[in-house]
Amino acid sequence: MALRHAVLAALLDGEYSGYQLAKAFDIGVANFWHALPQQLYAELAKLEKEGLVAGREVVQETRPNKRLFKVTDAGRAELEAFAAAVARPSFIRDDLLVKVQVADRIGTASVIEQLEDRAHAAEAKIDLLGNLLRQLRGGMDEDDFLRRGDRIGPYLTCLRGLAFEREHRDWCLRIAAVLKDRETNHAER
Repeated sequence: MALRHAVLAALLDGEYSGYQLAKAFDIGVANFWHALPQQLYAELAKLEKEGLVAGREVVQETRPNKRLFKVTDAGRAELEAFAAAVARPSFIRDDLLVKVQVADRIGTASVIEQLEDRAHAAEAKIDLLGNLLRQLRGGMDEDDFLRRGDRIGPYLTCLRGLAFEREHRDWCLRIAAVLKDRETNHAER
């Protein structure tokens, strides 16, 4: 998947400025694709040049003018082709795992601290995703929303993000405890 597909997917929900797109990414798309605001602006320019999004300028009296972008028919066709293509398997690429891999050879204090920090960050994201899921459901319970909700895609990806963050938090806490226990046992010898 390329950033272009994540941007096109985010723009399916409406017409957004670059700033609004960055906010939408932070709330929803960031569960499965991370991008910095400057990457989003650059990608919007490329997509517009390729005719996959259309931009228009909105004149504002008290603030600088802004550009709003929406997906074109060509952009929708690009997304449909992307959705029809076979997805490659996902993989983990995380520098913290390299640190855990070598922790018993280089010392564990720093790694334990980083694991605990990562667990706290995951906890904050769990809270954010839980709130977002409630907001997306409105007044519906989850089973009812999953059967009859209007826009199910963002909800389903948010569920995946929530499951990932919970598992990641639990793994970090478990590995930090294992390393602490090994440190204590090693010191007692």
